[in-house]
Amino acid sequence: MDIGGHLPTQGPVATREALLTFCREAEAREIASLWVSDHVVFPRTETGEHPGGPFPFSSDMPYLEAVVALAAAATVTERAKLGASVFILGHRHPVVMAKMLSTLDVLSGGRLICGVGVGWWEEELSLLGVPYRQRGRQADEMIRVFKTLWTDEHPRFDGRFYTIPDVGFAPKPLQKPHPPIVVGGDSPGAFKRTVELADGWHATAATPEQAALALDRLRAAAEAAGRSFESIALSIRFNVKAAPGSVRERRQEIVDRLAAYKALGFGEVLLDFRRDTLDEMLDDLDAVATEVRPAVDRA
Repeated sequence: MDIGGHLPTQGPVATREALLTFCREAEAREIASLWVSDHVVFPRTETGEHPGGPFPFSSDMPYLEAVVALAAAATVTERAKLGASVFILGHRHPVVMAKMLSTLDVLSGGRLICGVGVGWWEEELSLLGVPYRQRGRQADEMIRVFKTLWTDEHPRFDGRFYTIPDVGFAPKPLQKPHPPIVVGGDSPGAFKRTVELADGWHATAATPEQAALALDRLRAAAEAAGRSFESIALSIRFNVKAAPGSVRERRQEIVDRLAAYKALGFGEVLLDFRRDTLDEMLDDLDAVATEVRPAVDRA
């Protein structure tokens, strides 16, 4: 199982020095993948009625833009895959987003993992012009726009939300037919989106028991769609910082958790250990490379 880490993109470590230093240190330790999360603005008022609950950070907290952060990571790395957990479809116009991601795939030498989701924070999405109650249908159309622009020599698209005439779109992504698209979320809509439009499913912060139940639902969705479950790449995000203690201090707990994910068939795990200082993150990174990863490889 490949193990990746979340980049320092929020709070006191959302700086050029921290981001580039972390990328270089991760590359030196052969970390498999580097990831970002995606928020654009933090409204100061919210209803709290959305399923994700109130946003857990201050509205004034620095939070680096996801695509730009990955582009910066691409300039100082050569091997690590570059992923999003996840890009929120609707934050950006799909034609512009398709161009940014195609450019990122080209500049990184074909290392992009295009994680996508529909989002949960109504105030943020509404401010950015997303029809909140229709965001799932809009997101499905956006994925189809991406694929059309990335693969067709004369891309055209006529949908409910977007119409694109015959246009030129280059460069195409280096990865063929396109960068892997992985869908986040465990709702029925997310599973349907995964089996119909994506290459993989990206689980978030679930216990092994919860992940196993979700995999059963995903398998059922794949069977209903006539798709082989084995054709779906499985990755998962584990929020290490949700509990106190460093990775080194919690080594066995984390190894056990990752070994359980590995046994369920997950091929990649993103460890989210964002901290308030770069030194803490680098210590966690070193512990992952020298203590956690070898133990998981043996499991």
